[in-house]
Amino acid sequence: MTDPSSTDAVSAAMEAEFRLLDPTVRSSAEQLAELLHPDFLEIGTSGRLWDRDSVIAALTARGAPTPRTITTSRMSGVQLAPDVVHLTFDTESGAQHAHRSSLWRLTGSTWLLYFHQGTRFGDEGPIATHDNHGLADG
Repeated sequence: MTDPSSTDAVSAAMEAEFRLLDPTVRSSAEQLAELLHPDFLEIGTSGRLWDRDSVIAALTARGAPTPRTITTSRMSGVQLAPDVVHLTFDTESGAQHAHRSSLWRLTGSTWLLYFHQGTRFGDEGPIATHDNHGLADG
């Protein structure tokens, strides 16, 4: 049987993730700061490392392009500890597709994004059936 607190934690983290993906939130330094943990780190789809301040600055820079709508699919989550939830999902923004992984930490009474990684994928689709590259091939 599923622990109800686990379901609540995953739902709360998903709600925060969807809020973070909202173009209005992504263009507001104040709203971004409310969702990003002080120790936030990201490995972007380009491979670049980002910290909290650099992500906020890049997303809210004067003259930055208007944030695109981001479509999500296949979002799922699991509570790893009482204060940690791991979410995985795919995004599409324009012609770019990415697999995403987010770690959310309960800080006080608020879920904050602690770590995020995105990995682009293309025409091969969201899930490969046989992958001879990476962890699985030893």
